[in-house]
Amino acid sequence: MNKSMHAIRSLFFILPFLVLGHASAELRLPNLFGDHMVLQAGKAISFWGWGAPSEEVKVAFAGKEAFAKVNAGGLWSVDLPAMKKSFEGREVTISSKSGKRTLKDVLVGEVWVCGGQSNMEWTLRSTRDADLEMLSVKHPEIRFIRLPKVARYKPQDDFPVEGPTKSEGNWRRCVPEQVENCTAVGYYFARRLRRALDTPVGLIDVSWGGTMAQHWVTQETLRPIPAMKPYFDKFETARKEWIDGGREEGAKKRYDADVKEWGKKRAEAKAKGEREPRRPNFRSYENPDDKGQPGGMMNGMILPIAKVALRGVLFYQGENNSFTVGWKPYPRTCPAVISDWRKVFGEPDLPFCSIQIAGWSNRRSMTYDMNHHASIVREIQFTTWQGTKNTGLIVTYDTNSNGGIHPQRKMPVGERSARWALAEVYEMKGYGNKPIEWRGPVYKSMEIKDGKVTIRFKEGTDRGLRLDQDVEVGFYVAGKNKEFHHARARVNNGDRTVIVWNDEIKDPVAVRYGWSNLPAGGLMNARELPAYPFRTDDWPMTPHQSTGSYDVNSPDSLREN
Repeated sequence: MNKSMHAIRSLFFILPFLVLGHASAELRLPNLFGDHMVLQAGKAISFWGWGAPSEEVKVAFAGKEAFAKVNAGGLWSVDLPAMKKSFEGREVTISSKSGKRTLKDVLVGEVWVCGGQSNMEWTLRSTRDADLEMLSVKHPEIRFIRLPKVARYKPQDDFPVEGPTKSEGNWRRCVPEQVENCTAVGYYFARRLRRALDTPVGLIDVSWGGTMAQHWVTQETLRPIPAMKPYFDKFETARKEWIDGGREEGAKKRYDADVKEWGKKRAEAKAKGEREPRRPNFRSYENPDDKGQPGGMMNGMILPIAKVALRGVLFYQGENNSFTVGWKPYPRTCPAVISDWRKVFGEPDLPFCSIQIAGWSNRRSMTYDMNHHASIVREIQFTTWQGTKNTGLIVTYDTNSNGGIHPQRKMPVGERSARWALAEVYEMKGYGNKPIEWRGPVYKSMEIKDGKVTIRFKEGTDRGLRLDQDVEVGFYVAGKNKEFHHARARVNNGDRTVIVWNDEIKDPVAVRYGWSNLPAGGLMNARELPAYPFRTDDWPMTPHQSTGSYDVNSPDSLREN
């Protein structure tokens, strides 16, 4: 661990008294610890909290005990030895002279963090098959906790909980009366792991709709990134205006005044038969420290759980980085999410599975598609996966049938993520002791001959290569003028290749597949796992509604128009 990230993890232990003022003689645990939680099997189990300085704290669970002395700052931390999985709901007792806390119905199994934005936040009750699935959910050994949405300017040691009955901040079991707010992707992932591994599963949901990659990275990592400067400048300007404007009291006065002015303009517009102005949104007047900002969710939602033992991470994010200029910092922030989370959780090889953004929008044209932000984001996600060890990438573009940014089919996404975990993290074999396949066709190379392009795929991803219903859609080909046109395609099963051509283009030079805001394409392998979108060219692109060019060969060198 480098010195900077060691400092971040060390700061975790002194935060209560430097930042939050939690000094107290009462024995207290972080809100992550609660009844019905799942602890990670096979790893040392960390417990930590606050108490009276110099007092001894005892943690007891499953016949094991550990002791710690509260330091001068009021902090304590202990590790219980690694334990085997257990479906038995047992009690954890934490005690000192100042008090006692008992956690009931605690299981030991596999713990995964589910992060990202709205497609990870999307609940089971909002999915396509919710009416059937929620009737039959009987998995009390699958548990989940949805953290409250907290963004902060400074690192936090804990997250708030309004009460034990609230849906956020409390552990819940996957049973019909409790499962509705469970992340749908996480649920389908956990359901498969539960069956395959015969183990309890715990999900820690840290998703927040509308967030960008930079919200989940430390400010320390972000500040040297040139493309992040506008985001820091915007936030720091808003923060200064908030402070100079009288903070909460000043914001309320401005809001009340603006509402009053809005009322006058509304009445005038109504009298003239004109369109009425929009009422001021109070969120625009809130403290910017508590909203989306560089590093805000890292401070408010990740650092409070930094010491928890876990198996791995599922991360579904990227949509908001595909809007306007949001792609600019993404070549740096996308891999930074992985590296920073690994450092914060203290595991340099922590398994990390990213989920590629789905297709969205019904707007279609060749020019629009070939330079769309969404394709750039998918490519960055792909190159990050290819260049980062112990990671996975799940394709989702085929799960959307309505053009909306929130596909309701979350089961394929969760199941594909589980394929990756079972194959790569747990190293399981499938039926017949054969490898579990989790990747669709991955582009390897091309060859041009006689006006046609032969596309080859990486071995192990090309078994049973085929086009769904033999429909040749999603392929594009360009000649020397770099203008793309729809292409024809056929699969050569003899050597597991795809032949791509356009009769009007005699000298093709490049091929793209699934390269659009809403990809259409049916290239898959024998497991019906869809091919990853790809391009054979490396030409710079200028996304729509944006400035600057994206150059895959020099992602930090954005050429301004």
